[in-house]
This record gives sequence, C-alpha cells and structure tokens, in this order.
Amino acid sequence: MVPYRFQPGFWLQLVFSVGIASFSQPVGLIAHDAPHKHPEAEAHKPTPLPDRINLCVTQTPAKSVAVTWRTDLSVNQGLVEVAPAQSGPIFIRTPRQLKAVKEDLKSDLSEARYHSVVIDQLEPETVYAYRVGDGLNWSEWFHFRTAPASSKPFQFIYFGDAQNDVKSLWSRVIRSAFQDAPKAALLIHAGDLINSPNKDGEWGEWFGAAGFINGMMPILATPGNHEYSRSDKGPVLSKHWKPQFNLPSNGPAGLEETCYFIDYAGVRFVSLNSNERQEEQGKWLDSTLSNNPNRWTILTFHHPIYSAAKGRDNKQLRVMWQPIFDKHKVDLVLTGHDHTYARSGLLMFDNAGTGTTVRDPKSGTVYVVSVSGPKMYRVEREDWMKRAAENTQLYQIIEVDGDHIRYESRTAIGTLYDAFELVKQAAGKPNVLIEKVPMTPERLGEEVRTGRSQSMDRQSGFTR
Repeated sequence: MVPYRFQPGFWLQLVFSVGIASFSQPVGLIAHDAPHKHPEAEAHKPTPLPDRINLCVTQTPAKSVAVTWRTDLSVNQGLVEVAPAQSGPIFIRTPRQLKAVKEDLKSDLSEARYHSVVIDQLEPETVYAYRVGDGLNWSEWFHFRTAPASSKPFQFIYFGDAQNDVKSLWSRVIRSAFQDAPKAALLIHAGDLINSPNKDGEWGEWFGAAGFINGMMPILATPGNHEYSRSDKGPVLSKHWKPQFNLPSNGPAGLEETCYFIDYAGVRFVSLNSNERQEEQGKWLDSTLSNNPNRWTILTFHHPIYSAAKGRDNKQLRVMWQPIFDKHKVDLVLTGHDHTYARSGLLMFDNAGTGTTVRDPKSGTVYVVSVSGPKMYRVEREDWMKRAAENTQLYQIIEVDGDHIRYESRTAIGTLYDAFELVKQAAGKPNVLIEKVPMTPERLGEEVRTGRSQSMDRQSGFTR
C-alpha cells in the first residue's frame, strides 16, 4: 500500500490547510505584528540588579567620593567593594567592603530602594576600582580618580539645562563631551536636569543618557526650577534629588545637598540654590568666601543674574548676590535656565545703587549662560555679551592649570563655538581676560530659529 503522504494531492491539501489556519488565526495572537510602545513603568522598573549608579563629589574630594544606586525592594543591604585599581585583575581578591545606607522612594511608576555610601579613607590622586551590589548581584567594576592634595591641572565639564527629550537628544551631548574630555575630574550640572521633578521615567532617561559616565566622573549638581514642584508653603525639592545624589551638606541648614561648596585642586566650587532663601544664602556665601584659601573661585547656580533670553531679567538676584561676588573676586559663574548661550567679559556691579552693570574690561567676573538640551529660546542681544547663540546645544570643557583657566564651549557635534583664557595676577590685581573666540559667525537669527521660538516670538510680538 502506498503511504498516504505519497498519494496524489496530499501536499496540495497540506499547504491549503496550513494557509487557511494561518489566515484564520486572530491578529492579536501574532507576536510583534506591529510596533507598540513599551510601557514606561516596565522600561524603568527597578530589579535586584543595581542601576542608576552615580558618583558625587564630597567636601573632601582628595580623600573620599560618594556613590548612590537603585534596586528593587528585595535588596535589604547594599554593599560597595573598593580597591586601588591595578593593571591586572588581582585587585578583586582583596577589596574593602562598605555597607550602604538605604532609602525607599515611591515614585509615579514604582517603589525602589536607593543605596548610598561615602567611600572614605582614600589616597589623593589615586585611581580606584569599585562595584556596587548586594553580595550576589553586582555591577561591573568602575574606575574613578581622587583629587590631588594640592593645586594641579585638571579639567571639568559644565552643562546647562538638559531638561527635555533627554534620552533622544541630550544623550549625544554628554557623550560628545566625554569623547572630548574623557579624563575630566568633575561634571557640573547647572540645574533643570529633567522637566518634571517627580517623574521617574524622566530621571530614568537622564541616567540612561549618561550611562557609565555617571559612575566614573563625580557629579556636582545644583537644582533648577524644574527640580522643584509648587505647594502652598512654597517650592518643594524633587523627592528624587537626595536619594539619588549624595552631595555635601555644608551649606545653610535646610538647604543641604543644594547649597554647598567643595575645594578641588586649588579651586573653591560653590553651588548656590537660586530657587529659594536667596538672601540667607548670600550671607552664607559671604562667610564661606571670607575664608577661602584657593587661587580660583567658581560658582554655579541655575537662574542667571545676566539673562540671555528675551524678556528675562533676574534683577533682584543680581542686586542681592553680585556685590558679594565682586567683594570676593569670584572668577567664573556658570548658569542655565534661559535655553540660550551667552558669555560676558569681565563684569562688576554698579555700587552706586542703580542695579546696573559696570562693564570694566580690566576687572570683574565672567558670567556664562548655557544650554545642553534641545529646548530653545531667543537671544536678546545686549552689550555685555561677548558671544551668544540660539538653537544650539552646547557643552563646556574648562581647564584649570595654575594661574590659567582655559574655557571652551563646543556644540553637540564638537565644533568649537566660544573660547577664552583667564590669567590670575598677583594678589589684589584683577584677572586678565584673553579672548579666543573662533572666527565663525554667531548662531543667531532666522536661519537657526526653531518652531518653538517662532511661536514664542509671535505671542510676544518680538521682532529682530
């Protein structure tokens, strides 16, 4: 007898049957039949594996560094292992182990556990390896370098607002900055890291955009207005801020980890919180800078006292703080908020009480407003601006080398856009400012305008 599979018509019947079955299958049962948006809660869900690993500055950067990370609630005890890094892998045999402090956070997407450790008892100017975990589930090993014990050359990177479309459009900026300055000692963020203070998905995008960079370069961050929510009692800091940033607490009581200072290799860096209690911070700053043994003083805060965007002027903050900056000969002020770029020459406050500016080319402070994310406003060109830009994502690489500060502002694709050098003179004499602006046109005007800036112009009746 001929097997059935060899009888005439068998294969035609089989193909026909399979075809009918496949066409009759419900569409919903076909895997990946069409693109679908992955649920945000699933995309940013914490697990037992460490994520959002963050190095932060401490008050003693030559001897310590802080690290934070996130897990789900199943991890009861977070651990850090740390050892002096070596050329080979033998360092993993004898790491020092530290227990973390934990803090639970219920966000709009999930509940997570944040872990925090200050890694102390470190040697200056030394490369260390560390990892975080629970004893079984570990991160990869990261490297960091402690600060030198005295003044030595170093670089740091400064970012204005990231804020919007962080994953898709800000990621390229921080990664380009890392390519240009892979040995940078610090990352300064001048506020508005995200758009909505308590949206976990936005913070997840911010950490994802930077990736391993956050685990290798200590962060010095100051909060912007978008790190705050509003309440009947005034502005309220994002509940994400302190669990995920372990920053110094040497500022005024109640402003811990937002207003603080560190001394790094001959520079006093100060973060001011321009969102609240500004007068109190002015008094604290006056006291803090009265006892400053460092050659250079660099401040960062969010709201610029010299605004670059049309219709903005923080005059009250300027009147309150700039006389203190002048009194203590602050060298450089790094800000954000205006979603544009502008950089001054040497500026001083008009002590006659008019609240205006003395544009003295031989003394004063250099002020910078910058933006790293894609949200853009219009520049209202003013005399104090040495260089300006709109609709341009930027990052700044700043080198401190003895009596010199060398500043470069670069676009998202690494093109040099602005540059200058400050030279420190003998005690009591003002800095010398050497302009090094590249011979390229400023990015201003119709050819670089965005749809958002055009809409804002129409609403305000602004014309150039």
